[in-house]
Amino acid sequence: MTDRRVDLRDPYARPHQQHSADMMGMFVFLASEIMLFGGLFAVIFVMRRLHPAEVVAASMRLHLWIGGLNTLVLLTSSLMVALAVHTARARRRHAAAGWSAAAALLGIVFLAIKTYEYSIEAARGLLPAVSVPTRFSGPVEHLFMNAYLIATGLHAVHVTIGVLLLAWMALRLRRGMLPLPGRIVTVEVTALYWHLVDVIWVFLYPVLYLAR
Repeated sequence: MTDRRVDLRDPYARPHQQHSADMMGMFVFLASEIMLFGGLFAVIFVMRRLHPAEVVAASMRLHLWIGGLNTLVLLTSSLMVALAVHTARARRRHAAAGWSAAAALLGIVFLAIKTYEYSIEAARGLLPAVSVPTRFSGPVEHLFMNAYLIATGLHAVHVTIGVLLLAWMALRLRRGMLPLPGRIVTVEVTALYWHLVDVIWVFLYPVLYLAR
């Protein structure tokens, strides 16, 4: 980051210092998010260790193909975000805006598929706090579905935030309100956030859907 068109903010004297500080702040934020989801993963792993048969039975009631489809959607969106960063670094802001908008659209597709899956589970009495009456086979399945709803619901909130960030970035790139390469760090930190959302789902999918 040695380009003179980088807009320096106080107290930075050089572009690379400002860029490093921005990236460090993002990495600290991502670490806090990993710790948040790490606690949920720990709960699920302990449950699996203490009640393996019941957890496997509960996992088999989830829709494997819907989770697989959503995994494909998120991985594709992550590729588009990577292309957005690549084109932004090449100062092709219209292309970067297009890739960002496409990734945001796939994020909306992910949320729509997830909502459809929730509706199926609610109708079958498997979604805690929503299904009335519930039809759990036992307390372990109830606990597993609680963990499933909290983990996937929290992840969906992160996807929603990511979609808004990508759409905002696409709009600003399109209108020339995010000059390149001066504000390339905005594109990079937004991409890092979206990759985190993608990686979390890549771990959630086997832990919840493939635990059979």
